[in-house]
Amino acid sequence: MMHRFSVSLDEKLLNSFDTYIENKNYSNRSEAVRDLIRKSLIKEEWAKDKIVMGVITVVYDHHQPNLQEKITAIQHDTKCHIISATHVHMDHHNCLEVIIVKDLAACVGNLSASLSTIRGIRD
Repeated sequence: MMHRFSVSLDEKLLNSFDTYIENKNYSNRSEAVRDLIRKSLIKEEWAKDKIVMGVITVVYDHHQPNLQEKITAIQHDTKCHIISATHVHMDHHNCLEVIIVKDLAACVGNLSASLSTIRGIRD
């Protein structure tokens, strides 16, 4: 069941919000507000360092020397609970590593940060 409520915003903030909606391709303000509320609630859960479940995706050039070994070593050395890891060959140069994790938010965040700082990982 959907409930309606009203929000008052000054013109400058509303204009900024409408620009945000347009840039993010939201179909309407309600959809954007719902998404922002969800993101805020998720951020709060992460700040409490609760158990979270998520997916870490890593794209990299497999021609980079020792890169796959570094990615694997970080996964083996982590204290986070890795449920599954899948390696996908995207094309001749690029690979995708999909890592499903479930642990405390800080642990998952640290694992993600460790992987993203490896030289050769694509942004």
